[in-house]
Amino acid sequence: MGYILQFFIGGTILVCASLLSKSKYLFLSGIITLLPIMTLINVSLQMKNMSFVDFRITQKNAIFGAFGAVIFISSIYLLTKWFKPSDAVIVAVIIYIIYMIGCKYFFA
Repeated sequence: MGYILQFFIGGTILVCASLLSKSKYLFLSGIITLLPIMTLINVSLQMKNMSFVDFRITQKNAIFGAFGAVIFISSIYLLTKWFKPSDAVIVAVIIYIIYMIGCKYFFA
């Protein structure tokens, strides 16, 4: 039942993101806007099966992961103005890896 609820909430958020977005890149801007919200909702649904310590660790990781996803998608979007799409994705992956390594060592 929990997976059905998560699927319904995630799908509803994605549909709302695409409907509420005003840019010509309808789906992409909606994902960028609501991906962190969807991640935090998923974490709150997992609270029932975790201890307090596990929840805090998961919550911290989810927040960093949500920001990482926004950085990754935004990097691809911005870099395609200056690079070919394949090169933009490679550079965005490098930026994302640096961000995640930085989070691991800075907040460990």
